Amino acid sequence: MDKSNLLFYDAYENFYLMVGKSKAFKAFCKDAFGEDLSQDGFSDIDQVNMILPFIAGPSSRVLDVGCGNGKMLKYLKEKSGCCICGFDYSVNAIENAKRDAGADSDFRVGIIGEVTYPEEYFDLITSMDTVYFAQDMTSFVGQMMRWLKNGGVLFVAYQEGDVMPKTQNEHTTVLAEAFRSNGIEYEVTDITKQTYELLLKKRNAAISHRDEFAEEGNDEWFDMLMLQTECVTRGYDQYASEMSRYIYTVHKA
Repeated sequence: MDKSNLLFYDAYENFYLMVGKSKAFKAFCKDAFGEDLSQDGFSDIDQVNMILPFIAGPSSRVLDVGCGNGKMLKYLKEKSGCCICGFDYSVNAIENAKRDAGADSDFRVGIIGEVTYPEEYFDLITSMDTVYFAQDMTSFVGQMMRWLKNGGVLFVAYQEGDVMPKTQNEHTTVLAEAFRSNGIEYEVTDITKQTYELLLKKRNAAISHRDEFAEEGNDEWFDMLMLQTECVTRGYDQYASEMSRYIYTVHKA
């Protein structure tokens, strides 16, 4: 795997080194998202809790695509007892994920489109702001559906306006087109307004911990949080014209 050509690879490696040590970032996550899951995006605890009803219990096997350091999976396991599996292209993230993972957990370094799992292996597959790194969205959606057991669920949080281009609505996204190309029916919820409100909270939380970031020598990460949330300084109507966010769910028959 040639990591030098992967989008944002060095930034993510440095990010997971930082989150493993920074008390300021842990406190920021708690204030911004309601739980410290080392978030580098938009998934607060309310969004993560939306996943729980799809987990039947300890017999369920859950895969997180782009799992980062595994904190979200470990939270889901704590709440449901499920067996957790995840992959991410960041070596630092996976090393952290493995550090306190149970014997029934499976964390591996891998790239979307290259990692393989057995067919009909998972009861639930989650992807929180990661599927758009697939080189071929249609192919990867088909692959994930093959990994799912009959009766399993695919849960995807999907953002437009940054990595992916902004399209007309939730049915014209690249992901929605990939579902249709695979003959897959899906349900979708527009959470753009909730995301705007979360970004406002994220920006205020970062500002409240500015001094702690500075004391740690992590000013660059504070600056990054300011950059990530600058979009909400222009008001909701402007934000919604440029960005959108959806939750897609698929139930495999």
